[in-house]
Amino acid sequence: MDTLTARFKLIVLPFLSISLLFLPFLQATDFDYCDNKGNYVVKVDGVDISPNPVISGKPATFTISASTGQAITGGKAVIDVYFFGFHIHQETHDLCEETSCPITVGNFVLSHNQVLPGFTPPGSYKLKMTLSGAGIKQLTCISFDFKISFGASESSVSDS
Repeated sequence: MDTLTARFKLIVLPFLSISLLFLPFLQATDFDYCDNKGNYVVKVDGVDISPNPVISGKPATFTISASTGQAITGGKAVIDVYFFGFHIHQETHDLCEETSCPITVGNFVLSHNQVLPGFTPPGSYKLKMTLSGAGIKQLTCISFDFKISFGASESSVSDS
């Protein structure tokens, strides 16, 4: 039994430790550029949604990891939301409210917090985000899918 335990520790534990390093990457959301041939100033590295799925009536955070090859002094973020292919919502935000400005050359994070109304229907949605800057029509444009589910208040009923 000692040799079996030793083998387990020698083989399985290092594998589990290494696989835990990749856990954050499993949570990332796939995204697409609006124009795959576009030469965007801002390159998106990843999208993270927390919680995922988003829960109606509860706060959600959309975090975009990106990089830029030129300084950005300001601009705007336009967010379009689609449900079953239909455009249902648009918001425009000052870019400097979503990240620290000026954005220097290199990596940066754009973060948007949102509380969706409690009556938001559950299902699959698509979000399109377009960033523009002073004198630059499009810094970047991406889209990604996300899901919304009902809050916990509807998920269980206790027996009395």
